[in-house]
Amino acid sequence: MYAGHHCAQHPDRVAFIMAGSGQAVTYAEFEARSNRLAHRLRAEGIQRLGHYALFMENNLRFLECCGAGERAGHYYTCINSYLTADEVAYILVNSESQLLITSIDKLTVARAALAQCPAVRRCLVVGGGDVVRALGDGRFVDFDDAVAGLPGTPIADEWLGTAMLYSSGTTGRPKGILRPLPESPPAQQLPLFNFLSGLWQCREGMVYLSPAPLYHSAPLANVSLVIRNGGTAVIMEHFDPEHYLALVERYRITHTQLVPTMFSRMLKLPEAARHRHDLSSLQIAIHAAAPCPVPVKEQMIAWWGPIIHEYYGATEGMGFTACDTAQWLAHRGTVGKVLLGELHVLDESMQPAPKGQPGELWFKMGSPFVYFNDPERTQATRSADGTMSTVGDVGYVDDEGFLYLTDRSTFMIISGGVNIYPQECENLLITHPMVADAAVFGVPNEDLGEEVKAVVQPAAGVVPDEALAQALIGFCRDHLAHIKCPRSIDFTAELPRLPTGKLYKRPLRDRYWQGHGNRVV
Repeated sequence: MYAGHHCAQHPDRVAFIMAGSGQAVTYAEFEARSNRLAHRLRAEGIQRLGHYALFMENNLRFLECCGAGERAGHYYTCINSYLTADEVAYILVNSESQLLITSIDKLTVARAALAQCPAVRRCLVVGGGDVVRALGDGRFVDFDDAVAGLPGTPIADEWLGTAMLYSSGTTGRPKGILRPLPESPPAQQLPLFNFLSGLWQCREGMVYLSPAPLYHSAPLANVSLVIRNGGTAVIMEHFDPEHYLALVERYRITHTQLVPTMFSRMLKLPEAARHRHDLSSLQIAIHAAAPCPVPVKEQMIAWWGPIIHEYYGATEGMGFTACDTAQWLAHRGTVGKVLLGELHVLDESMQPAPKGQPGELWFKMGSPFVYFNDPERTQATRSADGTMSTVGDVGYVDDEGFLYLTDRSTFMIISGGVNIYPQECENLLITHPMVADAAVFGVPNEDLGEEVKAVVQPAAGVVPDEALAQALIGFCRDHLAHIKCPRSIDFTAELPRLPTGKLYKRPLRDRYWQGHGNRVV
């Protein structure tokens, strides 16, 4: 999020635009704003390698709140804006944050969280205005008041800073992912981001559309690289499929990054809405974060052409694979070949799995990290000799070296002694015209240990009844081995999918395991 070079070269170029309001910020404005906040952070006593946090929705001030940390040598933590006060408090305490930046929309939750966080000395509130001034609490300061009158020039002791983001917590308490920071100037970014800049084909003059929450790692990193490369980012406050298409046409978008659920939602628009807008400016559309159902990606390629690229890599950054459209069409379902790190597919005995057989994915790390203040969970992700790390994903590699994901090991179903990875069934169900979203997982079965269960969010206007359940089970059995198919289907108005696109399956599954000896971690 460092803009110093491009501010000097192109001060009037637009760095980013908020999609909803149309508000634009130039490189000169962004540089001055980031510098003012960096001065404030120093005034608050936060020194190099110190921590602060952001808890707010996508808004006009979000990026400068990151940019300040990147030039002051700080670790900044962007917190999921949908978390509860207790969840926010846990991250603030665990991250050792000394200051919180929030928005007026999130102030109620932030205040409840800060009641549990005495070490957080100050809270700056974007849009706080008279509401914050009326609190009469010096701990809370309106953001504009906090930076008013401070220099728009760099602080005297600039150092490279970076984000310390937290895992989404779908398998337990979230973990802060800490990367070592060298004593480097802010213009010299970490090697991982040099790699990502090439992977995402960032270049000067690009116009990037960001449809996802900025607290998530990939959108934040991509927008940061757009600015470091002298491009323009268009930031959606929230994703709407038809608005997204309209923005591509309006701003002549060249680059974008999405998640598969966004593809699905655009594909389910009425035909007239899908083809109303000119998308010819798009040069590269990247997707990641979750496996994309093969039929969904096939339809996207047919619609948008051979511009769709896919990559796989966790927030931890231990390793990455990638493929372009041609490679994917030759290896449908793949997430690509390894580009960073050294991949090993291992069985439960930590021995290499046979070619084409699923195993847990371990990487000899391409980018070092630890979980902040959590040596036990850091060690739990490492191999015995400390050379490899895993986040629990399961997959296999074909004869040509292309990786295919089958699931997260934490959601593997063991039914009658057979390992079942539910991702395949989820990917199939989402293609059915009567299904808006689907989750598949294991539930108790006295005879088999577990059986396959699906929870489905019906498409708009579809009546969720037993006839639909049986039709969907039959649909699955027409395409998959029966053992992989749900024995029963329940319906829900909306699945707990995070704004980043990740399905939050654990609370769904846990309802069915109450009162049982749940052996699924």
